[in-house]
Amino acid sequence: MRRTSSSESEEQNPTSQNSSTTKLMNSLQIVSDDNTFEKPASFVVAGEFTKLDSAKSSIVKQLSFKVRKHGIDYKGLCEIFERVRKDVDLRRPKRQRILPQLLSEDDLRRFFQEVQGNVQHEIMLKFLLYTSVRVNELVNIKVGDVDLGNCKVFINQGKGSKDRYILFPESFRLVLASHLSANPNNKHLFQSRHFKAYTPRRIQQIMREYGQRAGLGDRVHPHLFRHQMITALTRNGLSDAQIQLISGHGSKKSLEIYQHLGLEAVEQAYQNAVKGVEQCLNGRAKAA
Repeated sequence: MRRTSSSESEEQNPTSQNSSTTKLMNSLQIVSDDNTFEKPASFVVAGEFTKLDSAKSSIVKQLSFKVRKHGIDYKGLCEIFERVRKDVDLRRPKRQRILPQLLSEDDLRRFFQEVQGNVQHEIMLKFLLYTSVRVNELVNIKVGDVDLGNCKVFINQGKGSKDRYILFPESFRLVLASHLSANPNNKHLFQSRHFKAYTPRRIQQIMREYGQRAGLGDRVHPHLFRHQMITALTRNGLSDAQIQLISGHGSKKSLEIYQHLGLEAVEQAYQNAVKGVEQCLNGRAKAA
């Protein structure tokens, strides 16, 4: 008859497992009793980083030994870390939100002047700007998703697995119609010369190349166009609720407050607001 080890018994018995977790917590006493901690971590100065690294290594060794000795499983170890975190009041630092550095009107014109000459790139990047669509959503748009008559495009399973519609300018309808007529065999709205859908990475590369040619460095990327357009809509007086419907931002609180608002209610406001961006790229560029 095989003899059952103490660690196996503890794994089979939940009460024993809880007891082992408690024993481990009591025996470690990492925060209060370990003599390697002469100062709290928050007070460590530059010259003591080596000492801190040594202390961390010591804790890892102690913890590994105790986990093996008491047969602590993954769930039990997570519970220990959670209890330690609460005991020393450790909190996850808030993520810093860095405001995007938007392009000036002159920068935007210079960028699209570099794009001129590649018709598909120009149409695709203007579409990206005008619609404020996410690049991961852009590459998945199928030809059948485009509603030229109503100047909108269906986004199937966008961010958060949500379906929605995006809008494009009325003046851009003929451009898109010409693009579709010139590419009758396309499955996706925009495809590479290899007749494949673009990848988000490839669009990032394309934008960076044009940005560098325009003297803008690496500042230009797909998400910047999203910020650029949403900022333009805000400056033209669209409300947060209207912008949320256009951009697909998923604020649960806003959805509850403005759930009565439909896309039709913001279409005209969008068309009016986007004219300013079009004038920047078209009218003033021609005047120059």
